[in-house]
Amino acid sequence: MSANLELTPQAHEKTDILVAGAGSTGLAAALAFAKSDLQIKLVGRVPPPLPGRTVALFEASIRFLDALGALERVTAIGCPIEAIRMIDDTDQLLPVPPLTLSAREIDLPALGVNISNDDLVSILHDLVTKHPNIEFIDADILDYEFGASSAVAFLNDRRRIEADFLIAADGRNSRARAVAGVDLKEWTYPQIALTAMVSHEFAHANMSTEYHTRSGPFTLVPLPARPNKPHRSSLVWLMTTEDARRRLAAPREELEFEIEDFAKSEFGVMRLESDIGQFRMGGMQVSQHGKGRLALVGETCHVFPPIGAQGLNLSLRDVADLEDCLASVDLKNETELARALTRYDRHRHADIGFRTSGVDILNRSLIIPY
Repeated sequence: MSANLELTPQAHEKTDILVAGAGSTGLAAALAFAKSDLQIKLVGRVPPPLPGRTVALFEASIRFLDALGALERVTAIGCPIEAIRMIDDTDQLLPVPPLTLSAREIDLPALGVNISNDDLVSILHDLVTKHPNIEFIDADILDYEFGASSAVAFLNDRRRIEADFLIAADGRNSRARAVAGVDLKEWTYPQIALTAMVSHEFAHANMSTEYHTRSGPFTLVPLPARPNKPHRSSLVWLMTTEDARRRLAAPREELEFEIEDFAKSEFGVMRLESDIGQFRMGGMQVSQHGKGRLALVGETCHVFPPIGAQGLNLSLRDVADLEDCLASVDLKNETELARALTRYDRHRHADIGFRTSGVDILNRSLIIPY
């Protein structure tokens, strides 16, 4: 495709780093590398609203967002998570006793903070557009060319951007990953996740509650109060595809009763206050996290079920690890860059592989009858 594009001279641009993808991971990557006075071009479309989707951010992510200058705004509109409670609801012969992990046990004010995904993207996007070292380009990348000395992106607005280095944060269907020839392994689970924001009668006490059922976790994560809605939570509910189809077709009031029932009426009357989101459960890993003049971050290189709040927390660790590996590296020096990406790939394989195995074992242990 790229060889046939007719470009005007004004359409050819250069930059130190090109970030592909304008979701939360891509926005965070642009902000992280702009701190070192590199010139960054961020190309992508800000994602549309995601019904009922929130992100629970924990210690490493909180430190990372603080370094980006985003933490104060995140905590101002998010809800602290002061404890996590896990309840065995599998009806097995020897049930596991409930387990509560409290921030007070490790002398922290909170374990993390829960914030709407849309709010987090909005905060990061605002910081990106105001940063003097970042140019945000609201466009799509049609194709790439990777060479020994640069990476080139061809945009749908007929621009051609040449960069010393490319960070791909363009999601699980990444075009950059495909053009670079990075192999991947994908798998699916027989589950659908429904997401929503709910208000309820009784307080959550800033505690995240996970009911481990035979169809997967049913999780309520605390949200901040709103006028006339003092008690609110985000819901992530894993279930079979048949149950998801039935529940999505059910009257709203009937679904609210079922949510209350799954929560053992601990939170009283439940009311849905958002649209219901849904996505198929699956996983993904890649063979390489860095290649040539390309690094993969976020869902470009890993996909998780929404268990244990791994998704965005791991994506932000990708960015932080890449930033650390590339510190003081001359991006034009192929040898230095290759060494840095080898180190990045080794770190990410270990971290992502360990967490992938843990989440996979936990999820399969719930849905396998014995």
